[in-house]
Amino acid sequence: MVGNNVSHSKRRTKRKFYPNLFTKKFYFPDEDRWITLKVSAAGIRTINKKGLAAALKVAKENGLVAKI
Repeated sequence: MVGNNVSHSKRRTKRKFYPNLFTKKFYFPDEDRWITLKVSAAGIRTINKKGLAAALKVAKENGLVAKI
């Protein structure tokens, strides 16, 4: 996403808004192993709410995960 930095004098310069990404390890009990995912803060909350297996299934259906 693109926007503007606006200074005190109202001078505008271009800037970018980046997603809030983290590299995080999750335990995957179905395969009894740890997996490392680069996931957003919202994604971490979704995994905590639904569980890792359900969240990965939805992400795979939407084409967000290349391989598991």
